Amino acid sequence: MKSHLINLFLIAILFSCSAKKDSYVLTADQIVFKEVNVIDVKTGSISPAHVIVKGKEIEQIIPLDEEVDFAEARVIEGKGNYLLPGLAEMHAHIPDKAWDDPLVQETLFLYLSNGITTIRGMLGNELHLPLREKAANQEILSPRIYTSSPSLNGNTVPTPEEAREKVKKYAEAGYDFLKLHPGIRKHVFDTIVAASSEYGIPFAGHVSNLVRIRHALTNGYQTIDHADGYIEGLVPESAGINPTENGFFGYNFTDLADPNTISELVALSKENKVWVVPTQSLFERWFSPIPAEELVAQKEMQYMSPQTRENWVNSKNNLTKADNFDEAKWKQFNQIRYQLIKALHEDGQGLLMGSDAPQVFNVPGFSIHHEMQGMLTAGLRPLEILQTGTLNPALYFDGNFGDIEVGMEADLILLRENPLEDLNHMKNPLGVMARGQWIDKKMIKEKLSQIANKHK
Repeated sequence: MKSHLINLFLIAILFSCSAKKDSYVLTADQIVFKEVNVIDVKTGSISPAHVIVKGKEIEQIIPLDEEVDFAEARVIEGKGNYLLPGLAEMHAHIPDKAWDDPLVQETLFLYLSNGITTIRGMLGNELHLPLREKAANQEILSPRIYTSSPSLNGNTVPTPEEAREKVKKYAEAGYDFLKLHPGIRKHVFDTIVAASSEYGIPFAGHVSNLVRIRHALTNGYQTIDHADGYIEGLVPESAGINPTENGFFGYNFTDLADPNTISELVALSKENKVWVVPTQSLFERWFSPIPAEELVAQKEMQYMSPQTRENWVNSKNNLTKADNFDEAKWKQFNQIRYQLIKALHEDGQGLLMGSDAPQVFNVPGFSIHHEMQGMLTAGLRPLEILQTGTLNPALYFDGNFGDIEVGMEADLILLRENPLEDLNHMKNPLGVMARGQWIDKKMIKEKLSQIANKHK
């Protein structure tokens, strides 16, 4: 009996030593989100854990029942809070100014302040190339940047020869992709397609009304933004329309569009692996019956200059007070867009989150909340909407981000409440981490206040 007790005692000692050996001792170069509810954006499951960041990456995810020594690490208290991956704004704009210009720095911070840790700049400039590198090297506080070339449109590439020359030039300069705008003639577009393949640079953006959506979908677009061309594509050939009379993204053809043909365009999108960036917030803010005076009075407008706000009011009024703008027709037009968005999500290649900011009444960062609301109205669930800004962009870019896993870059948003229950909880984050750089709520508040005071 005595020897049995001794054996038990020895086993207890060995177990105790083993437990101590396996405990985690954190160091001063680590940041720990302590006791957070980690949201798995693949499944929607929530797991309480400690998330450890070292450098730019997530180093460890430790269950709460494991023994951890936090003494040396930088601790971010997270008990009761929710941690999810940073978002991508897939239709962003950056001022055409040098990296150290205050307006550039303000714009980048506005994105970060709302949890946007990746931006895809959709109107490139040669100044954006060094800006992208400085962001990548963390020489500036910025989201991860992908940048398009300057615009290819009916004026900049009127001939096939000029199109080929510009494609070659932009590929050699190192832009991530080509940005296509309206006005490109079909034979010029076909040259762009051939040259982009030859020089190894993809293209994305608008669909020229001279190219048409079906030809676009079968010729290599990476993304079609604004769901451009889809409404026009729903009009039967028998209607004999003039494609150049389409109005604002097909609005003039609303009465002719046949929603029963949505499935065909969606299937074509999937077959050709064309992602769609809806920018639905444009159609519910700029091109909508909401009075400009109501929008310009919203709190987020304080972060835009008085001149920008005035320009936005004039732009909206000029667009929506035209003779052919009708609220009932707009509702019909918007309903078709909702059907398209839901179908493209469910049966197409998929959606990428993008709001087109800063565009009319779309403040960088803040506009993503309007975009999420638009997708919610279209019938997507909160988890599905978050996936369009996390998993889908990571898949699109083949990037090491968009989820919370060991070895991934640490792009994170800390929230007070669960966004899967209400997407409004995405507003006013407790902090944002961009590739290991932590921006707490105090810093967000201070910098936003500085921007607002500048633009009074």
